[in-house]
Amino acid sequence: MSFGKWSKYLVVAGPVLAALLLSSCKAKVGASHAAGPAEVATVTIHPERVVLTTELPGRTSAYLVAEIRPQVNGLIQSRLFREGANVKAGDLLYQIDPAPYQAAYNQAKAALTTAEADLVTAEANLPAIRSRAERFKGLVAIHAVAQQDYDDASAALRQAEANVESRRASVEISRAAVESARINLSYTPIKAPISGRIGISNVTVGAMATAYQPTPFAVVQQLDPIYVDVVQANAELLRLRQRLESGHLRQRGATQSRVKLFLEDKTAYPLDGTLQFRDVTVDPTTGSVTLRLVFPNPDQVLLPGMFVRAVVQEGVNEQALLVPQQGVTRDTKGAPIAWVVNQDEKVEQRTLELDRVIGDKWLVTNGLAPGDRVIVEGLQRVRPGDRVRAVPFAGSPAGGPAAGEGQNKAKGGSGV
Repeated sequence: MSFGKWSKYLVVAGPVLAALLLSSCKAKVGASHAAGPAEVATVTIHPERVVLTTELPGRTSAYLVAEIRPQVNGLIQSRLFREGANVKAGDLLYQIDPAPYQAAYNQAKAALTTAEADLVTAEANLPAIRSRAERFKGLVAIHAVAQQDYDDASAALRQAEANVESRRASVEISRAAVESARINLSYTPIKAPISGRIGISNVTVGAMATAYQPTPFAVVQQLDPIYVDVVQANAELLRLRQRLESGHLRQRGATQSRVKLFLEDKTAYPLDGTLQFRDVTVDPTTGSVTLRLVFPNPDQVLLPGMFVRAVVQEGVNEQALLVPQQGVTRDTKGAPIAWVVNQDEKVEQRTLELDRVIGDKWLVTNGLAPGDRVIVEGLQRVRPGDRVRAVPFAGSPAGGPAAGEGQNKAKGGSGV
């Protein structure tokens, strides 16, 4: 067939094809308008009551520690405990040879007896010497005796009185020597000063003990209760104080000091502890403050030196605003943002200030208000200013605000 015949068919088919394409485009546009606004799933923000906590790292330490050292020199005769056992205050732990100290005590007691006897004799002779001196005093006044006789009697009296005072001093010295010997003898049995668990013995029977030696015989540690020392950044303490002063947080009274504990294998310790105090000094090298916690330890699960994590309550936020994590994104500068459906059913972008993660939600401190509808699904289909059709998110709880308490398990309780 020649080109001329083909051109005739093209001239006839061209307008027909153009009409078909135009009608197709109009149909698509009409279908698009018929679909209406994009559908997005939203979560309505309601105030919730949340207990805010901070998880802090720390280590355990004994409630009481006593290092057993000798207070006298001597030979260790016996050891009367089993290493690793529990001992009570006053239990006999070691026995130092008491023989030399018993002899010194007996000698001191004998010296005291002699001094007391000499004092009795001196005091018995004193009245007669005093009477003679007083009689000579009257006689010398009437010249019945010579002045020399009176002077001799007066000198004898003064000598007798000095002798009595000297004997009294000797008695006091002897009594002090007896007490010192008694104390040294009492140090030969070495007893437990506190109740607790005793560790390894560093000496054996037959070893020589040196008074106040630097190496302890053994160490007794009281483990029930037990201390847990944790550290918290000073910046976190300042932030907490500001929130308490501003009214965003409130203390829980008697329950505020309760603390939970997690062991190194991430298991929860079954007993709650209490916050005893915060240190008054900030460590200049780390900028942190030490918190001392006390936990009951009846089964001695906690041993000194264990690494643990403590969950400390900061306070209660009665009007906390929580938003699901999938409803928070980041802008090009990394700032957290949320997409909100306003009263006109249009999309708005809000810049947020976040505090911390609580479960699967963010705690929002600024940028949202109660009643805001945050988009959690369908963000890819909308832009700010678009009109949308908002439906409740299928995963949101029914019945409005969530009940109960939320806890922050983030490390150190830090926010964003």
